[in-house]
Amino acid sequence: MVQKKSEVLMDLALRRSIFFPSAEIYGESFSGFWDYGFYGTAVKNRIIDSWRKDLVEKEGFIEIDGAQVLPEKVFVASGHLENFNDPLVQCSKCHGLHRADSLLGAEFELTEGTPTDRFDELIEKHKIQCPKCKGKLGKTKKFNLMMGLDIGATGKLKGYLRPETCQNIFLNFSRIQKTMRKNLPFGIAQTGKCFRNEIAPRNSILRIREISQMEIEVFFNPDKINEIPNFKEVENFKVRVRLNTKKKEEEISAKDLVSKKLVSGKLVAYYLARLQQFYQGLGIPTEKLRFREVSEEERPFYAKEGWDFEVETSLGWIELVANNYRTDYDLSGHAKTSSTNLKVKEDEKEFIPHVFEISAGVDRTLYVLLELALKEGTKKGEKRLFLSLTPKTAPFIAGVFPLVNKDGLDKKAKEIYENLLEHKLSVFFDAKGSIGKRYARVDEIGVAFSLTADFDTLKDKAVTIRERDSTEQKRVLIKSLPELLWKLSTEQTTFTQIK
Repeated sequence: MVQKKSEVLMDLALRRSIFFPSAEIYGESFSGFWDYGFYGTAVKNRIIDSWRKDLVEKEGFIEIDGAQVLPEKVFVASGHLENFNDPLVQCSKCHGLHRADSLLGAEFELTEGTPTDRFDELIEKHKIQCPKCKGKLGKTKKFNLMMGLDIGATGKLKGYLRPETCQNIFLNFSRIQKTMRKNLPFGIAQTGKCFRNEIAPRNSILRIREISQMEIEVFFNPDKINEIPNFKEVENFKVRVRLNTKKKEEEISAKDLVSKKLVSGKLVAYYLARLQQFYQGLGIPTEKLRFREVSEEERPFYAKEGWDFEVETSLGWIELVANNYRTDYDLSGHAKTSSTNLKVKEDEKEFIPHVFEISAGVDRTLYVLLELALKEGTKKGEKRLFLSLTPKTAPFIAGVFPLVNKDGLDKKAKEIYENLLEHKLSVFFDAKGSIGKRYARVDEIGVAFSLTADFDTLKDKAVTIRERDSTEQKRVLIKSLPELLWKLSTEQTTFTQIK
């Protein structure tokens, strides 16, 4: 029986400790929480580093690091305590809890705004039973996904783990805007954890309760949504979209998205284009990605316009980034609840800025990159399994090995390794097992290149560099390695260009 790609990836993730269930020695009841091992952490950090360099720093955004616990009033103002719900049903026989929309499936076109009695009507009409015991399901209820906690010794101060990282950004907008002397439009970015009390966590790190996010909130004057200085850089870039009115994806230039009024303005089109460029740079093929236009019924309660950035995998289309035009919903809510003036003044006019959100899931991005990079093949009659990650996302740019762990080769390889570390290159050293097994190990975790010190190294002061995907090898001088690996890691050169 042929294994599904998702199953092969899961087996690899567990075998190489890329990611694995948290507290797994205590059983499966603590679901929805996952830990990352050495290699998974390295890939995760590469993704965040690329996001920081290619989006945050290039666009001149301000990065912050906000608290994960916030007071109850924040989520009264944001609307999460009232609106952040999933439809929940309970089995009358085994008392199992299930999401009503998941039981019914995608064919019913259910949205965030679907009333609970509609779920009940569909469950009864289609005779939906408990998937565990085939028992009768009870009435649908709204289940709030917030994780609450009591703060302090008295327990009187109520707080919540943030369900999204953006609320810190909204709370800090006024301070950041003033102290950093920023004019609109400008963005505030943040990476970090958020928490959602998912009813039914599933598909490993795709639907979890503790989530890593890369968040950007762009603040702007709604009257100047079409005044974007760098728009000419992307105006002819083809953005791959799936419109509500169309049955398939199409590529539309950023300027045509604006002229055809498919987006609210140039600012939205600009950041859709920049986001697509970023994910293409991580190695996602154009034909595997799209921006799906989110219908009014499906959009979050705070959004005027929404584009879900999705990637096609063996599990179907997976949303990686929520792109929402949040208008002044958040700042207005916090201004009212906190009695704080969050208006800005521009051209003698006072107003509350509007916000365009680019909220990316790190865990989902990592999963998709790993699945798309997973390759199986044969080499000289032997089966190969490897992760074809780009140098930008590989856990390390190179592994450094002695051909054998004796005759001075181990010392020479260690010397090369330590020199590359001094040059701030992401490399690691391994001298255990045969060279063939070491190659197989680094291939499986996606390391881009291997450097091997052999008996000729002691004579010609060169090493063998091996490319992961093709397994081809070339000879390079040791003194050229720091510059060469830097160029390979920054994609300024390729293996085929090495002479």
